[in-house]
Amino acid sequence: MKSQKEIIINVDQSGSVRPSKTEINILCLDITPYSQLTQFLCCSVFVFICYLAYGYFLELIFSVPEVKPVSLYITLVQFLITMLLSYVESVIRNPIKRKVPLKTYAILAALTLGTMSLSNLALSYLNYPTQLIFKSCKLIPVMIGSIIILGKRYGFLDYIAAIIMCIGLTMFTLADSKTSPNFDFIGVVVILLALLCDAIIGNVQEKAMKQFQASNNEVVFYSYAIACIYLLVITSVSGIFVDGFVYCSKTPIVIYTNIFLLSVSGYMGLQAVLTLVRICGATVAVTVTTMRKALSIVISFLLFSKPFVFQYAWSGMLVALAIYLNHYSKKNPHYIPLPITRCWQYMQSFYQSEYQYLRIKSKIYSDTV
Repeated sequence: MKSQKEIIINVDQSGSVRPSKTEINILCLDITPYSQLTQFLCCSVFVFICYLAYGYFLELIFSVPEVKPVSLYITLVQFLITMLLSYVESVIRNPIKRKVPLKTYAILAALTLGTMSLSNLALSYLNYPTQLIFKSCKLIPVMIGSIIILGKRYGFLDYIAAIIMCIGLTMFTLADSKTSPNFDFIGVVVILLALLCDAIIGNVQEKAMKQFQASNNEVVFYSYAIACIYLLVITSVSGIFVDGFVYCSKTPIVIYTNIFLLSVSGYMGLQAVLTLVRICGATVAVTVTTMRKALSIVISFLLFSKPFVFQYAWSGMLVALAIYLNHYSKKNPHYIPLPITRCWQYMQSFYQSEYQYLRIKSKIYSDTV
């Protein structure tokens, strides 16, 4: 009797069953034959090296006060290089075939432009560690947006994590305002807007990739290509394009080399993170990137002269604790600590007993009357 379902297997010429295996690459390097532990270590090394270099060049370029008026021009050059890198990778691996509508890419490009340009601009007002701490706290705008737009409900630990994050952010910002000579509250507003764009773009990307089965390379290429058009128009109309070109022409080799290395390290780090997500899942990937951010903060204090106070340390640990609680809640969404559960049960039982007592008293009173 034939079964109702057909089972399709790959059989080689020798007649043995050959299970299909998903190809895993890091920037055109095939690591499929290696064990999962080796793949994880390779991706983690790429993430640490690339993003540590990205943080170094980012602070090196945008922490200079003269860059503030022409930051959009430098962001334009960064976007152009990232777009070209994505195109070169597609030529080597698989040609890009657009699946997502251009209307969706127009929205993604605007959000990408917002998060990248505002993050770069924020470094003109804030220390890099403060900017990085804010970027680590995407949970807060994501929760607010999901509750307002989607009506989503979160667990107990998610709300505790959000509260701890707010406290850690506040303390870290206060420490930066005391120690940084060029601290400006405008930087906090700018990085919050960047964080808002960053929180929205993740949801839009996920929906587009799942709905249209688009590849990572396609999304990166079209998002950055359309964002380049936006930036070209904005910088040309505002005159920033000419001012930025004049600024970079003073030391073109140094500036453009730094921008190129910034773009390459950021693109390589992004691809390594995406590969890490495929291999080990989002939780492991976020853990690795969180450790990288902590190391980036330490290196920033060591390489760039800036005063350090202990308030940076414990407020940063509060943010790290909040990130851990948020990811723990994903594995245990209904977890509530036992003392709080017992306290809540006691309050409910007390309320019910008091409610029943009042009902009995009111009934006796009504019967008497």
